[in-house]
Amino acid sequence: MIQLTENAAGKVKDLLVEEGRSDIGLRVAVQPGGCSGLRYAMYLDDQLTEKDVSEEQFGVRVVIDRMSVPYLSEAKIDFVDTLEASGFTIDNPMAQGSCACGHSFH
Repeated sequence: MIQLTENAAGKVKDLLVEEGRSDIGLRVAVQPGGCSGLRYAMYLDDQLTEKDVSEEQFGVRVVIDRMSVPYLSEAKIDFVDTLEASGFTIDNPMAQGSCACGHSFH
């Protein structure tokens, strides 16, 4: 299962507080698209189906559809907030390469 850092979980919790809901999970998926063929999708979602795998990490429910699990099994999600960048990052050792813009992989 994908790993969520404590820092990323803290940011997700902040977003859940802003939404005013505690029944939402962080959905992470791999979808076709981008320069290299695949891209990541990450959003708050309140839908959980039998086709999903979920796990609670640092108080956040992480949800992944079964088709995306093989692509994300060793990935790690972090949240960075520096002068140069602010946002969630995904470090995925399973990705063989990425495009120059960094928004897709193969």
